Amino acid sequence: MLEHPKAASFDDYREMFQAMRGKLDAVVISIPDHHHAPATVLALHQGLHCYTEKPLTRTIWEARQLANLARQKRVATQMGNHSTASTNMRKAAALIQSGVFGHVKEVHLWTDRAKGWWPQGVERPKPGTAPKTVDFATWLGPRPVRPYADGYHPFAWRGWWDFGTGSLGDMGCHIFNMPYMALDLRDPIAVQADTSGHNRDSFPEWANVHYEFGEHNGRPPLTLHWHDGGKRPDPKLAPGFEFGGNGSIVVCEKATIYSPDESNTKFMLVGGAPMPDIKVDESPGHMAEFARAALGGKPARSNFPDYAGPLTETVLLGNLAIWANGPRLEWDAKNMQVKGTHEFDSLIRPTFSPGWTV
Repeated sequence: MLEHPKAASFDDYREMFQAMRGKLDAVVISIPDHHHAPATVLALHQGLHCYTEKPLTRTIWEARQLANLARQKRVATQMGNHSTASTNMRKAAALIQSGVFGHVKEVHLWTDRAKGWWPQGVERPKPGTAPKTVDFATWLGPRPVRPYADGYHPFAWRGWWDFGTGSLGDMGCHIFNMPYMALDLRDPIAVQADTSGHNRDSFPEWANVHYEFGEHNGRPPLTLHWHDGGKRPDPKLAPGFEFGGNGSIVVCEKATIYSPDESNTKFMLVGGAPMPDIKVDESPGHMAEFARAALGGKPARSNFPDYAGPLTETVLLGNLAIWANGPRLEWDAKNMQVKGTHEFDSLIRPTFSPGWTV
């Protein structure tokens, strides 16, 4: 506002979309997870090009709706997982697809979230008084009414089931990115998790989530293991490397690929051999991809229908396993249903408070 003092400002994006109808070309949606889908749907219905931060949505059903609506409206879309534009990541994915390393057997991903970033595995804080600068009813938006308390706004909302998606949702769309691109890891057939335990209000302090993927377009079945809250994979998977706060390991038949962080810019072969080179379609830059698409060019790689929506579904499926904390859940991706139970229906497809719809 200091740079553009005449720019219109609004406290409620619903009012903004109504007041600015016909005056916008594109929007960037960078608000808490529970508002991603309601705001993005309003933008898409107006035919606006839409850049929405990761994870694309808070729930699986919302991700599917945004992907379908974006395809229907034929607008430019992109999710905010910037490393999708990384040339090195694209090369690592292309090398795996080429078969030079043989088939992938297992994938391990990890993050240090939530420890040191926001609290998880905690009791609901005592009610307090919202700052004068916060309209908490509007901030709650589509989620059930609860009293304001310190610990929700402005950042720690990520650790609460009603508002965020926990460590997995926050970091998954970054750290899954290379193996997802390489292996088209959509529609897992089952998930299972063990956690520190939680009250189903705040996400657990730590979790290990295990995904099972069936054969897909000639890619053999494989397993993927997610570790968060400071948990790490077995060091024997990548001897010679000290695992940092975030990273990934892809175990192939002929080689193991290690990446030291969430930026997806460095990939190394365990054992010290150089990474082979391969030609890829290089990105002009993440935001440049979105701008190019909005101006009528080729779609951004992380567009909603083809990439961001299915990636978000895969990531968020792990949260169903975290909620269950133990049982193996078989997944019916077509119908977005855990087989044999309706226990998780409200996590898959949420209900919305009056005035907020998707």
